[in-house]
Amino acid sequence: MEKLLEGKVALVTGSTHGIGRRVAEIFRESGAIGLGIDRTDTDNSSSDDWLFHEGDITDENTLKEATKKIKEHFGRLDIVVANAGVVPPWKTPEEIEISEWDHVFAVNVRGVAITIKHAVPLMKDQGGSVVLMGSLTSHRGYAGQMLYTSTKHAVLGIVRASSLDLGRYGIRVNAIGPGPIATDALMSRIKFRAEQGGLSVQEALKQLQSETALGRIATEDEVASVALFLSTHLSSGITGQIIPVDAGIS
Repeated sequence: MEKLLEGKVALVTGSTHGIGRRVAEIFRESGAIGLGIDRTDTDNSSSDDWLFHEGDITDENTLKEATKKIKEHFGRLDIVVANAGVVPPWKTPEEIEISEWDHVFAVNVRGVAITIKHAVPLMKDQGGSVVLMGSLTSHRGYAGQMLYTSTKHAVLGIVRASSLDLGRYGIRVNAIGPGPIATDALMSRIKFRAEQGGLSVQEALKQLQSETALGRIATEDEVASVALFLSTHLSSGITGQIIPVDAGIS
């Protein structure tokens, strides 16, 4: 793979599983060095060029300590991918528990804000790229997804406002809007619904595929590749935008 990120320093949250893990892998293959944050280090992936920081992004101290580690080890920060997030079970409005509402907003929204807050001081001198993980639901709604949809609408609001605040420093802020991606998390939800009397796993996947222009669902690699694009000079004129990666859901 071409070393599009040679010498760049990156921070990736939610870096040891799912999309975040693939983003970190592609960044490393493209020449980036940096640090990943997650609640557990399933891969024991720390090295001299790629550090791991265990912590909860809803705790501001996690980002204080992680960015301090980046400053001491690398002296700068060029790229942030705020990927960490949670997907709650689908519920109707009257079924929502407020404690769950607060937790999901803490991870999906407050965690993103904390990440940006503590990353920006390391980026101001040379500029860089911030990539947030939005969703198909950042700009549309689905029944049973009021909580998740609200958090991803909020992420789009963060993109639109912070891009205006940070553009003067040469810092671009964009988001990726994945549709259904066959991550372990999505497959677990599909299996759970099947066990509760819903569509079988194969039927559910077939239905998702039928809703796309490409006749399939997008992959983790495709999302990670867009994160790579948004982090390089190839996207230097793009900021304040969300890029769909959904195989063409109409």
